[in-house]
Amino acid sequence: MHRTSVPLLWRRFKHHYRLLGNHCKTCKTDYYPPREICPTCRRRGVLEEKEFERKGCIYTYSIIRSGPTGFEKQTPYAVALIKLDSGPVLVSQIVDSPLDRIKIGAKVAACFRKVYEDGKEGIIHYGLKFQLV
Repeated sequence: MHRTSVPLLWRRFKHHYRLLGNHCKTCKTDYYPPREICPTCRRRGVLEEKEFERKGCIYTYSIIRSGPTGFEKQTPYAVALIKLDSGPVLVSQIVDSPLDRIKIGAKVAACFRKVYEDGKEGIIHYGLKFQLV
């Protein structure tokens, strides 16, 4: 079985390690992750790459106490909708923060963390998560 190199895969998808999305020049809307077509005005070719600031606040959140397959050992953990200071709302796990301190409106910043480990191959996948500041 042929597998794609993890470093090569990460170089192809910059939005995995940077808050890189789109700005639509037609409707002036920002999106993360990047898209081929603007979801608002449905136009192709009017999107420009935009990197968003790595800070925001918690719009809403949920505490996960029974994780999906592969994430059972990480429970409990928080997943939140993050409203970026410079753009759109995105979903992220909140890490390195006591669960009782996570509140709506709390300030957060992006950090680079392990997302999961490929069981058979042992390949570790990393990405952006957020932590309280």
